[in-house]
Amino acid sequence: MKGEVVYLYAFDVANEIITSRVQEILSEKPFPFEIQMDRTLPKDMPLYKPLAIEPHSLQGTVRGAPMRLLVRIYDVGVVTVMVRVPFEAGSLPELMPFHSAKLDNGESLDAFALKFCGQVSASLKDLMIGQQECPTPEAYTVFCLTDLGGEKDVNAWLATHRRDVAGLIAETPQEKLSEAQVNEVLRIQRSFENTDLAVIDWDAALVADLAGYVDDVLYALELANLQLEEFRVMDRRLDRYLDRAYDDLERRRMPMFGGANKMLRQLRRFRVDVAKLADEVTHITKFFGDWHLARVYLGARDRFYLDQWRASVEQRLAQLDKLYSVVHTEVNELRMLWLEIIIVIFFALDLAILLWVKH
Repeated sequence: MKGEVVYLYAFDVANEIITSRVQEILSEKPFPFEIQMDRTLPKDMPLYKPLAIEPHSLQGTVRGAPMRLLVRIYDVGVVTVMVRVPFEAGSLPELMPFHSAKLDNGESLDAFALKFCGQVSASLKDLMIGQQECPTPEAYTVFCLTDLGGEKDVNAWLATHRRDVAGLIAETPQEKLSEAQVNEVLRIQRSFENTDLAVIDWDAALVADLAGYVDDVLYALELANLQLEEFRVMDRRLDRYLDRAYDDLERRRMPMFGGANKMLRQLRRFRVDVAKLADEVTHITKFFGDWHLARVYLGARDRFYLDQWRASVEQRLAQLDKLYSVVHTEVNELRMLWLEIIIVIFFALDLAILLWVKH
């Protein structure tokens, strides 16, 4: 069998990237990424097109095979790095080492992607709003098969090799997997013709297309992986806000001027960021329905638990906002109490002065 192993990395490097002003990236002219439209789809489909470059100057090999790079820039502040490594193998278990592949010079793919993301970010720093460091990457691995050794029906092939497929995706020898786990790994499948198939799991996927074109499915998986990274970053930011909230509560009192108000403003800006992300990501993925690519994306969204991630972020943000709103109310009540005390003191002083002058 022949194909390639694709590693998808998503880096949240800024709140926003002004892609309309990008002229070049790492001395290369970017182009709007487009996918091939072979299957039926709704008319006038609004498909988001990020900027992309395919740097040819970088040379590297993985297990003796030359790797290809594709970088995409999204205006939601995300840089994605796709590493593609071709292979030829006699069976699926032979592909197991690709889960933890390294460059032949000893450098890990994660470290390589992180370093390359830093170079891309440096070239775009003037067009970034709210720039931040590239987070620690975690690759989503996709095994793409374009030749099954003469097989013509991918779905029939899967029925025969289902345990091998499950073992490869789960990175576990197939003889160790229970039947229940095999069924769970293979639970989310998408297929349009007998020549194509996508099996989507949490950490890896298998995509087969005997026509040789898998870029459309890879794009749908990349969008879902991008959303997951965005929600992870927001979750980490919420952790920092919660730690600060605990510190504020342990002090048992907030300063009368500025403390609660400042935190509330920060939380409200963060709430705007969440709403903006949800809107922009929804704009990126406007292909819901029965279109094949939409079904692939919805399968990945289900497997990545994106709806639960979003609900968790919004729920924790609402709780944190409510907490500081209560603190803000208490601070306002304390201010009113002190104002009333000051008014009484001035009234008493005024009365005492009048009595003293009269006396």
